[in-house]
Amino acid sequence: MDVGPSTLENLGVILLTKKWSMKFCILGLSLVVISIWMPGCASKFLHYEKAEELKKNDELESQVKIVVPDAANPAAEKKEVVAESVNGSDLKKPGKKLKRRISHKPAKAGAVQEAKDPNIHEPADVEPGEGFIGRQPIKNPFRVGEKIVHTVSYFKVSAGSLTMEVLPFAQVNGKKSYQLRTEIKTSSLFSSFYSVDDVVDVMMDAETFVPSVFSLHVKESKQLREAQMLFDWSKDQATYWEKKVTDKDGEENKKLQWNILPYSQNVFSVAFYLRVFPWALGKEIKVRVADAEKNMIFRATAIRKEKLSTPVGDFDTLVLQPKIELQGKYEPTGDNYIWISDDDRHYILRIESKIKIGTLVSEITELVPGQP
Repeated sequence: MDVGPSTLENLGVILLTKKWSMKFCILGLSLVVISIWMPGCASKFLHYEKAEELKKNDELESQVKIVVPDAANPAAEKKEVVAESVNGSDLKKPGKKLKRRISHKPAKAGAVQEAKDPNIHEPADVEPGEGFIGRQPIKNPFRVGEKIVHTVSYFKVSAGSLTMEVLPFAQVNGKKSYQLRTEIKTSSLFSSFYSVDDVVDVMMDAETFVPSVFSLHVKESKQLREAQMLFDWSKDQATYWEKKVTDKDGEENKKLQWNILPYSQNVFSVAFYLRVFPWALGKEIKVRVADAEKNMIFRATAIRKEKLSTPVGDFDTLVLQPKIELQGKYEPTGDNYIWISDDDRHYILRIESKIKIGTLVSEITELVPGQP
């Protein structure tokens, strides 16, 4: 079993799915979030007297300084503005004009370029460049305050909720970053079998759209887990720390470190990152992903258009089918599909994952668009 930050592993769905089917579900927004056949009846969360100590990571904190907005000061948050622009720049300060960060002046004849053209989207050998100026999407789908809530069901019974949010901008080592949050909770019915309250926070650099830090907080009936991952882009290296406590094995610590490919996402940020591309029917998107000492390629293809009726309204959608490529070979991911809105926002509206018995469905039930 892989040892990376896999929510499906947390929830025991490995009992039902193959390893890479499980990995896809993480990449597809952690759809399979309910431990349906977890043995026993444990509605309460695991109690551990040193739970707060699990959150401490002196090594990470010595390398990274994260400053988040003060939630008690809404006026400060209003200063952060996301602007959908035609020149690829997203960030603007109140009272100032939006400035172009990327030069479009042609190179002089005979001049030797010491660096790659900053207007070319990287990695050019993997990701398509249309719709971008450099790493900046021309139409940025993210809005501070955006909130998407899904109800996850199994055999049409509500099993839990999946929430995706774009929180106010943070500073990571002085760089403006998106705060992208995913929360997973079991419903009261399924909590009688196994309780889940998991939160994932990803810091994504607002200039390069690559992750810098992510943290995973797992609070469940049979385990507590705190995990962090640091992307050191100066070295193209990732470090993953994990502290876990289970009622069976007690406390376990783990540290992984490996070389990664430039512009890689992780298994949680890639679900948000897919939204920045200009999707069209038949289009395939490839994205590098780093996870559990492995460097993979996540592929998704828009296989059809479909009208979708949801509790929050009717949408024109594109249905994406994902695949995982590891060392040049496709890995089995099962029958999994993602519905995104066929517009500039590319909201993730529905996810389906077929498992051994039945299909798990995650569908939007609440939508807050965020700041204009």
